[in-house]
Amino acid sequence: MGGGLQGYRAWLLQHITAALLVLGFVLLGAGWVAGLPDDFAGWRATVHSAPVEIGLLLFFGALLLHAWVGLRDVLLDYVHPLAVRLVLLVLLALYLVGCYLWLLWILWR
Repeated sequence: MGGGLQGYRAWLLQHITAALLVLGFVLLGAGWVAGLPDDFAGWRATVHSAPVEIGLLLFFGALLLHAWVGLRDVLLDYVHPLAVRLVLLVLLALYLVGCYLWLLWILWR
């Protein structure tokens, strides 16, 4: 049995990340019902609290991993020239890593 992300592993990862995203949306909705800050300082204080930062890192990590698995499968299924597929996969990976790095920059500046 080889390594890699295929078959059952990809399916399981897609479902785990989907469940984490649902949980994140439920928590976001609960926060919305509890009340939103009125000004920028309130938003900044809320977003930069440790539980919210950790939640955002986990939520967006799950979102980007979910996107990677889904889009990777689409590219593997529908882009047949190997060189084109490889370039698209590398560009997708760089884009998703760049998005996560941007989130880190936003949270920790």
